[in-house]
Amino acid sequence: MFLASVGDNSPLPHDISMITHIYKSLRKPDAYLYLREKDAFGIVPDSVRSPLGELSFVMSLELSPERKLARADAAVVRSNLIERGYYLQVPPSVLDPLVAGGVGDG
Repeated sequence: MFLASVGDNSPLPHDISMITHIYKSLRKPDAYLYLREKDAFGIVPDSVRSPLGELSFVMSLELSPERKLARADAAVVRSNLIERGYYLQVPPSVLDPLVAGGVGDG
């Protein structure tokens, strides 16, 4: 098995293991930023990075094609890491039941 090395910017095939570094937003609850390279915040566009505020390192994780993630599709995460160098995980939208169009409206 090939494991992508940290700091290696060469393209990766989608069928190999790679390491990702995960950070949580201290401003946006349940928002996590996955990076291909540790602390490589410079590759994340300001329009994505700024709303997250301060980020706290959570862990490094090996992503293999077989890996399952709780709130994200691992294949999508891997694809974004390979193509962009980052992946942003945000919580699913929850409709407000007190607003027109929300849960219970009708």
